[in-house]
Amino acid sequence: MTRYLLAIDQGTTSSRAIVFDQSGTSVATDQREFSQYFPRDGWVEHDAEEIWESTLAVCRNALDKAAIAASELAGVGITNQRETTVIWERATGKPIHRAIVWQDRRTASLCTKLKTDGHESNVVERTGLLIDPYFSATKIAWILDNVEGARARAEAGELAFGTIDSWLLWNLTCGHSHFTDATNASRTALFNIHEQTWDDELLSLFRVPKALLPEVLDSAANYGQTDAKWLGAPVMVAGIAGDQQAALIGQACFEPGMAKSTYGTGCFLMVNTGPKAVRSENRLLTTVAYRLNGKPCYAVEGSIFVAGAAMQWLRDGLKLIEHANESAAHAETVGVDNPVYLVPAFTGLGAPHWDPHARGAIMGLTRDTGIGEIVTAGLQSVCYQTKDLVRAIQNDGAALASLRVDGGMAVNDWLMQFLADILNVTVDRPRITETTALGAAYLAGLQTGVYDNLEQVAELWGCERQFHASMRPALRESLYAGWLDAIERVCNN
Repeated sequence: MTRYLLAIDQGTTSSRAIVFDQSGTSVATDQREFSQYFPRDGWVEHDAEEIWESTLAVCRNALDKAAIAASELAGVGITNQRETTVIWERATGKPIHRAIVWQDRRTASLCTKLKTDGHESNVVERTGLLIDPYFSATKIAWILDNVEGARARAEAGELAFGTIDSWLLWNLTCGHSHFTDATNASRTALFNIHEQTWDDELLSLFRVPKALLPEVLDSAANYGQTDAKWLGAPVMVAGIAGDQQAALIGQACFEPGMAKSTYGTGCFLMVNTGPKAVRSENRLLTTVAYRLNGKPCYAVEGSIFVAGAAMQWLRDGLKLIEHANESAAHAETVGVDNPVYLVPAFTGLGAPHWDPHARGAIMGLTRDTGIGEIVTAGLQSVCYQTKDLVRAIQNDGAALASLRVDGGMAVNDWLMQFLADILNVTVDRPRITETTALGAAYLAGLQTGVYDNLEQVAELWGCERQFHASMRPALRESLYAGWLDAIERVCNN
């Protein structure tokens, strides 16, 4: 009998649910966008209740489309936008403030003060993370300091904190489960990745009461049962991982040195380093890739805040295109030797620059510049930012022979070819590009016995197309030099 797995993929701009069969094939999917709030420059918020409602709706719709009952599911896996912070009342389940999104930069001044006071080396040593508004710790402190009575209520145990996985789990189980997994915990700046525990010294530094925090479990674990009223029958939530770690799992990057890069709202490149937590000397992050049977596997990660979001801006903000898939035709016409550079620092720059005050710019404009050049520059910016990360990884001593890619932008052949050219590595695109959701399904399958081990999961991965570098070295160097000049002009560091 076929055993099905339901993957919840709760992203930055939409909630999606995919039903997979045990071969890793998508049977049905449903997706729903939700509101984005930008109350001030650099601030980004979500309505956590709208996220829950959209998630529940797509789960029900995906099951309907698959024509299966919840009782036919072996388990549910959750993957989520990471670092996004929700605090809610334990008694009512109501959030006390809108969710503060990972992209949000409102705590930049606090982070600057903490760095100036000399705390960053200690944070890096314990968490593998830099001090930056990106991570959850300062977002939690901001909510507690800016919602009346919140800090006292948190210390009294009346409130709960969670990243989006914990928030969805709480709702799915009607408040019975307040858990997170080690990958999401490792993105809060409160979790000691070496000891695999919440760190009391960091909780004190960031002024976060321990009573707020969820219990940390393995990435494949029994997280509790969904309430029967939501899907029609109780189902075990059996796997959780942050979206980038889930993509690493979905790409079957289980051996040290294997790498994947996900192109969605942002771009995230992750290299498996095995049981060793490798500390980057080039401002990349050390993070938990996954934890199974109590044993953590680590990764080095570079985070780019704006990738697909740049194309969304060209579509919705500037209205230069009607659909993102028009970008490839523009790029084919313009060609790779494009003198225009778009630096999409809308909410600052991530790795390896880590400049929360940088802002976006378009450079190289002339009287001949048209829509095509600007749209092409938007695509190229994704590849140039990836090269920034790869160069940092190489400076840390890691070689990158190939790169497995996924996410919505990975279907763009022009973009993937330019990526291979500018990186000078082979780019492998898998048969299934929705690897984030697939990783969550695999974790749930490992917990529920659908899969026996990671080797069995790895056998399911297949390559749809390879892109090989063919660009002249002189052109590659010239194009990238132009990008570095553009970056230098927008940075404040």
